[in-house]
Amino acid sequence: MRQFTPEVVLPARRGHEQAVLGLLRAYGPLNRGELSRRCGLSRTTLHDTLSGLLAAGAVVTATPDEAPRGRGRPAERLALNPAAGQALGIDFSRRAVYVAAVGVTYEIVGTAGEAHAPGLPWPDQVALAERLVRGLLGGGLWHRALKGVGVGVVGPLTGAWDEARDGSRDGALSGVAALLGERFGGPVLLDNNTRLAALAESTWGAAAGDQDALYLRLSYGVGGGVVAGGVLHRGADGVSGEIGHVPVDPAGRPCECGGTGCLETVASIRAVLDAYRARGGRGDDLPALKAAVEARDPIALGLLSEVGGQIGRVLAALSNAIGPRVIVVGGELAELGAPLLEPVRKALDAGAVPISRHRLTLRRAALGGVAGALGGVALALGESPLLSRYPVPEPEPEPEPGPAASPADSRAGGPAASPADSRAGGPADSPVGRRGGRGGPSPRPAAGWGAAQARPRRPLTPLPSLPTLPVSRGRRAAS
Repeated sequence: MRQFTPEVVLPARRGHEQAVLGLLRAYGPLNRGELSRRCGLSRTTLHDTLSGLLAAGAVVTATPDEAPRGRGRPAERLALNPAAGQALGIDFSRRAVYVAAVGVTYEIVGTAGEAHAPGLPWPDQVALAERLVRGLLGGGLWHRALKGVGVGVVGPLTGAWDEARDGSRDGALSGVAALLGERFGGPVLLDNNTRLAALAESTWGAAAGDQDALYLRLSYGVGGGVVAGGVLHRGADGVSGEIGHVPVDPAGRPCECGGTGCLETVASIRAVLDAYRARGGRGDDLPALKAAVEARDPIALGLLSEVGGQIGRVLAALSNAIGPRVIVVGGELAELGAPLLEPVRKALDAGAVPISRHRLTLRRAALGGVAGALGGVALALGESPLLSRYPVPEPEPEPEPGPAASPADSRAGGPAASPADSRAGGPADSPVGRRGGRGGPSPRPAAGWGAAQARPRRPLTPLPSLPTLPVSRGRRAAS
């Protein structure tokens, strides 16, 4: 869904801006003469384009060119401004909001998060997200350089959230997407937040570099994500990764999904705390349970052993069906460490088929609570190779093009794109053009989810100093 501020930027101008940004991203600081030779725009069009980018803060003046030029001052060099937000990721989890921002150089600008009370209304959650983003980026100049906003929400998406009937859950999410578009002024893409966390862990985190991975998050809800053959899997109805709704106890508690005895009724934070108190333990929150574990409370340790066994059996069954090489476990409950993860490992070892048992690795997640927001960044940019065949919601279509333009139109800044546009991030690299390939945007499907087209495989900058904490074979995991 695409929302714009009153200052509308024409598609041709956006293409020129993306061409200039693409050249600066590829070659580093350039002077105006070098930009003119490489992008093929007329002097007037380039001047107007650079004026807009400088005013927006996406481009800044770098050190003057020190190469000898004869008489006169050295040529001014222009460079990307890493502080100008190019893409945002937002994770609306059950009890917190996390945000991540990436600059036009694809460097991570920063991440932030803040907890909130359960059931906080959507307008308040969106306002919290905006405050966190402004705290990272400051001011409002990043609006013009914004390429997209990737948003994670709890629960599955049917794939037609922007056309759902009023009153339905997906219809409510359509309103959230519209509100986000109004607040941030860029294209908004929504997806399941746990699946986005799987994307982030497989791009930068514990499963980076693995073509086949399974991710499980143990938090106030239980969910996951599947990476198969180097591609993030969404599923036909957007329900891929709903590991929390795998039944584990036919006589168990009712689940909010309508089933009975799902893994979420056993392995979520609330379920574990309820079971701990029911067995005589004293603790109303996760820190209290963690303190009990550290004190070697037999009630807490016995409970975690049982819960870990149930988790491990589910992961073994999924492993036998999917065949991952790496299983990553994250979420606040996983921070309890070995007392939970060792029983998971043992049950996984016992249930996995022998041919893959010795090759399968269980690891702790590396990115923490901000993983879903980082996955939102990757979704907005479409830069992770894991998204090469991943369907995403189509933005609103651009205005219908007019009659075919002459080459002079392109030189004068008219509707026709120059050859450099497609090479350096012009209209063919825009959120719409990229899905349509070289021939332009493909027709918008009625369901609101685009066809699975190939995306550019330009990876985001890996995050530094993020430890991978494996639960390796034969050793206890670090707590």
